[in-house]
Amino acid sequence: MQIGAYQLKNKLIVAPMAGVTDRPFRQLCKKMGAGMAVSEMVTSNSLLWGSQKTKRRANHDGEVSPISVQIAGADPEMLAAAARYNVEHGAQIIDINMGCPAKKICNVMAGSALMKNEKLVETILSSVVNAVKIPVTLKIRTGWDQQNKNALTVAKIAENSGIQVLAIHGRTRACAYRGNAEYDTIAAVKASVNIPVIANGDISTPEKARQVLEYTQADAIMIGRAAQGRPWIFREIDHYLNTGTYLPPPKVSEIHHVLMQHLHDLYDFYGEYAGVRIARKHIAWYTKGLAGSASFRQKMNQLQTCEEQLFETDSFFTQLAGYNQYLHYLKEEKAAVG
Repeated sequence: MQIGAYQLKNKLIVAPMAGVTDRPFRQLCKKMGAGMAVSEMVTSNSLLWGSQKTKRRANHDGEVSPISVQIAGADPEMLAAAARYNVEHGAQIIDINMGCPAKKICNVMAGSALMKNEKLVETILSSVVNAVKIPVTLKIRTGWDQQNKNALTVAKIAENSGIQVLAIHGRTRACAYRGNAEYDTIAAVKASVNIPVIANGDISTPEKARQVLEYTQADAIMIGRAAQGRPWIFREIDHYLNTGTYLPPPKVSEIHHVLMQHLHDLYDFYGEYAGVRIARKHIAWYTKGLAGSASFRQKMNQLQTCEEQLFETDSFFTQLAGYNQYLHYLKEEKAAVG
């Protein structure tokens, strides 16, 4: 898929996730097969640009192209300024968030709350597109609630405003992440616009990836929660889409190395105090469903230093390698016994 001057190597994109798609995670997913990774959202409030959090989110040192940065807000001028700020800090693609269902975002009429106000959507999109010389993309949901699905209208507004790619999560704002994603709306949007469309929502296996691509005729798919603790899902899906065959499960020794490197990257990026705490959720995702992981995760949450965390993670995977050469997930209730 082409976005402006950038040709993606495949149809697989990492969805922007607050508190997850930081630079270490984006880099890792790209290394493990993703064609692009969108950053966690950067606020459009310029008063916060000096904060450590925003500076960190705008840090793309050494990141593989294309660098896509998501901005969030509800004021057209502030979003335009945020787009320019991020271009100055290395963004190569600007993505506008109209898909986040979180209350703290919607309560300030940003994220998916914007879909309620189509006139404001049009003003925002035009303002941001005109503010920068790089491609601008948009992420939306199917609508506000089941009675108000307006993705088709918003998609037409986006196309007319100069948005170059549209990503759609197959749920409404009211659904949040409950229930099953639906793909009929995505298929309808794809059939009605001439810009590339990315399908998002509940894509967690190679088979589901192919089904969604075929059903919606989308140009690419976006994967979020299924990549948490399993960044190699991108190479598994890519291989399946290209060959129709499955890769063998990764070796325990490989994921041992991948996680240890991920931890070092988190410590380097955040420093020890924040790094150790942010690492906990990643370690939990990596190990969920593995033999003995419940007691390991419980212990992990008590550890306070990099050294302790690295030692226990190293010990856990060394022990795991003694059971099986390949990563093997148990049923969660069985794993909880360990």
